[in-house]
Amino acid sequence: MKTKERKLLFLGIGFIIAFALLTWLIQIIDVKPEGVNSTEIGFATINTFFHSVTGVNMTIYNITDWLGLVPIFICMFFGGVGFIQLIKRKSLFKVDFDIIALGIYYVIVISGYLIFEMIPINYRPILINGFLEVSYPSSTTLLILSVMPTLVFQANHRLKNAKIKRIIASITAIFTIFMVVGRLISGVHWLTDIIGSVLLSVGLFYIYKGITLWNLMKNCRN
Repeated sequence: MKTKERKLLFLGIGFIIAFALLTWLIQIIDVKPEGVNSTEIGFATINTFFHSVTGVNMTIYNITDWLGLVPIFICMFFGGVGFIQLIKRKSLFKVDFDIIALGIYYVIVISGYLIFEMIPINYRPILINGFLEVSYPSSTTLLILSVMPTLVFQANHRLKNAKIKRIIASITAIFTIFMVVGRLISGVHWLTDIIGSVLLSVGLFYIYKGITLWNLMKNCRN
C-alpha cells in the first residue's frame, strides 16, 4: 500500500475517532435542559448561542429536506451500475471492485444513520410537525457528505472527458456547500449535529477512497 492510500486510511480512522470522541463529550460536557420541552443537550452554551444567531428558517429546511433525495438517487444509480455488471458478467466476483466497495460503503452509511435514529444523543431544537425528533448526527448532512464525493470520485475514475469531469466536480461542490450550509442555518439542528456528521462522513469516505485507490493501483501493477 502506497503512502497516499495509507494516509487516506489513517485520516479516515482519525476522523472516525474524532466523531466517537465528540459523541461521548456531547453527553457529559455542559449538558443542560435547554432543548425544546426541556430536553437535555450537550455543549448547551455554544449550541443555544449558535441557534439564537441563525434562528429557524423552515423554507430552507424544506428545500434541503427535499434535495436530500439527490444522494439517494445517486446510490440507486450506482446500484444499477453494479446490477447491470452482475447480469452481464454472471458473477458477483466479476463486478468491479470499486462498485462492490461502494455498495458496502453505502450500506455502512445508511446503517450509521439507522443506529443513531435508535440511540438518541440529542433532539432537535424545534418540533417537526409537532414531533420531537433525534438530531445527532444530521442525517441529511451525513448522506450529502458521504455520497456526493463518491460521485466525483467515480466520475474521475470512469469518464475520459476532462471538461465533463470538471462540470460534475463543480456542480457537486456547489450543491454540497449549499446543502451543508442550508442545514446549518435552517435552525433544525444544533451546531454539534452538523459537526458530528462532517467528522463521520469525511472519515468514512476517506477510508472508502483509500481502500479503492489501493485496489486500483494494485490492479494496474498486475
